[in-house]
Amino acid sequence: MASYLYYLLPALGGYTLTSLYFLKNPHILHKKKCTAFYCTHISHRGGSGEKIESTMEAFTHAIEEGTDMLELDCHLTRDGHVIVSHDEKLSRQTGHDVTISSLNLEELPLYKERLEVTFYAGHYSTGKDRQFALLEDIFRKFPKIPINIEIKEDNCVLIKKVSSLVKEYSREDITVWASVQSNIMRKCRRENTSMPYMFTKSRGLQLLLLYYSGLLPFLPLGESFLQFYLPQIINRTYIPPSSILRSRMVISVIEKLTMRKSLLKHLTDRGIQVHLFVCNEEQDMEAAFALGATGVMTDYPTLLSNYLRTHPPTDPPCTQ
Repeated sequence: MASYLYYLLPALGGYTLTSLYFLKNPHILHKKKCTAFYCTHISHRGGSGEKIESTMEAFTHAIEEGTDMLELDCHLTRDGHVIVSHDEKLSRQTGHDVTISSLNLEELPLYKERLEVTFYAGHYSTGKDRQFALLEDIFRKFPKIPINIEIKEDNCVLIKKVSSLVKEYSREDITVWASVQSNIMRKCRRENTSMPYMFTKSRGLQLLLLYYSGLLPFLPLGESFLQFYLPQIINRTYIPPSSILRSRMVISVIEKLTMRKSLLKHLTDRGIQVHLFVCNEEQDMEAAFALGATGVMTDYPTLLSNYLRTHPPTDPPCTQ
């Protein structure tokens, strides 16, 4: 046993030191990713704290406030239109117990006049515009604005139509595939390989395993963006539906495991942009950037713009 340890311990020590060296110097093994854009200011659902979420009014307001990127979700109507909406079932947003897929475009109800902000409990937004927006209209109105499109449905027709619109409006380099589910992401990537894409939930877990095992510095990463909750918002501004996440101990463990400055710096040094969300108070914006986030996602684009004016970001990573 002693002779076994005689060889094992030096090998383990050498592996650890080598891993730490390449973690801090990823440029030696990996070419830095160069995306077509860099975003510090991301508007969640178009800035759902200041205007009704995912409406054209919300997206327009966010752009006017200087956002670098719009975040949105898409679903498909019965007659084949790609609609921008976080939910497929419309009871939360409209008060009507219907789904987008069961309705034709002209049958979609209006948003409620007053809508609670999902990531800021007890706060509500209003606006003049209460109509659901078409993805095509957003592409047409904002041709140069980067957009993060999350696909929640395992729907090949939806994925194909989103990809076709992206190609039609020549915005493959500034439109990002996003999905929590890896099986959906695989279909998105197969449909359009030119679009950059996010880490999924399972890929995020793999990322943590690679980081803690020391393997991360040695392996290539296809993703260009990582988006993750800022844990300190959970059970304060955001009340999660899951009872497990309402435990302070669980959130504390998640925070300690995920909010590692060395991990975020390694990713950004490799040209992977890190976005923390959903930051609706200045203290959360400050905490996100202090951890090493390259961008912050918010429901309050005006608040984030004001924060960035007094706290200018550091130099961006490589862009094309």
